[in-house]
Amino acid sequence: MSQPTLLNLLSDLISDARKAGAEAADAIVVDGTSVSVTSRLGKLEQLERSEGGDIGLRVLIGKRQAIVSSSDRSKEALKELVERAVAMARTVPEDPYCGLAAPEQLAKSLPALDICDPAEVSAETLIEKAKACEAAALDIKGVTNSEGASASWGKSQVAIAASNGFVRTYESSGSSMSVSVIAGENDHMETDYDYTSAVYFTDLKAPAEVGVGAGTRAVRKLGGRKVSSQKVPVIFDARVARGLVSHFLGAINGSSIARGTSFLKDAMNADVFASGINIFEDPHRNRGLRSKPCDAEGLANMGRALIDKGQLTTWILDLRSARQLNLTPTGHATRGTGSPPSAGTTNVWLEAGKDSPIALMSDIKEGLFVTDLSGQGVNGVTGDYSRGAVGFWIENGQITYPVHEITIAGNLKDMFKRITPANDLDLRYGIDAPTVRIDGMSLAGT
Repeated sequence: MSQPTLLNLLSDLISDARKAGAEAADAIVVDGTSVSVTSRLGKLEQLERSEGGDIGLRVLIGKRQAIVSSSDRSKEALKELVERAVAMARTVPEDPYCGLAAPEQLAKSLPALDICDPAEVSAETLIEKAKACEAAALDIKGVTNSEGASASWGKSQVAIAASNGFVRTYESSGSSMSVSVIAGENDHMETDYDYTSAVYFTDLKAPAEVGVGAGTRAVRKLGGRKVSSQKVPVIFDARVARGLVSHFLGAINGSSIARGTSFLKDAMNADVFASGINIFEDPHRNRGLRSKPCDAEGLANMGRALIDKGQLTTWILDLRSARQLNLTPTGHATRGTGSPPSAGTTNVWLEAGKDSPIALMSDIKEGLFVTDLSGQGVNGVTGDYSRGAVGFWIENGQITYPVHEITIAGNLKDMFKRITPANDLDLRYGIDAPTVRIDGMSLAGT
């Protein structure tokens, strides 16, 4: 549908909800087109194309709210949608913190962002890229099998409107390519993967680069050994270091702070990281995978330092969590068609340091270079951290042999303060980090 048509649809839906008894309402529609392919050992295994969308309506009566969504846009279905939403809102428990933004809180102007690739990518092109990606991985000596390669493209159109005057429409796109392969044989096999994603298809890494990355990683794991339990410096490869940033973002999410279930609940304006560490957010980065001109409740968003020279500067707040905490919302609301707004971030990254990854490990007598993590051993309440790890042993500043069947452990409050970033930051995935070093982590092995 065209943008005017979508907005008229939402306007009529909100008007009908008000006539049916809603005191306030907002509605969102998401339309999308996507193509994805999967290839294994040079043969196409799956080709999918989907076109469709969903519409969601939220109605508010006093301090009660209800959300109903549907993929059916017929007049009868939309009438039923309104009736169900209003009926639900009359019976659900009160939520003292729900509600739309006041008109004066809404963003006055929205930046124009380059977040939609105008070119549609054909299935033939995706098949070609997936096969080339897998072929490059299989060409690596030691790679013996493939779990398959995939490539995809998608484009979505979003429209949001609310009874407080908020109106927003935008288009976004995304493409990706990945491959997973196996190295070795019989009881001595290892698997690994590589992937790339971008707003513009032409910004993806070359298929050969992705394939070589996956194949090389898998082969390097062969011959893994166990090591003894001890306390050592740990180097996190950039691919897994992004997870540390994600744990930090979860800990400063307003809903966790309001519930008192975050290990950083008392850390506002305190030194959470070492004094030289900065973590930035930029919602307006052109071609950023998580960029958006304002938040999902119509509030202005902005670039900021979440961590400024080690110090925590803000919580991640939508309207609801801000009301719970009696604070000003920070423009971090996100939402889908079937749920109310919640707090979330856009493009976030840990600032790069000055030293290369090689220099970062040069003085390590014995330590661990982590390339993969497994398990969900992170306690958001206490900060306790325990993950299965695979990587390489470091001796006298050099990577020596692969290691496996180990666990690394610590507490995120201590880990954050001991993070030292390398200089290899690549702003590519929405949440990004360079290679980082953390001293004094516990390693459980033999």
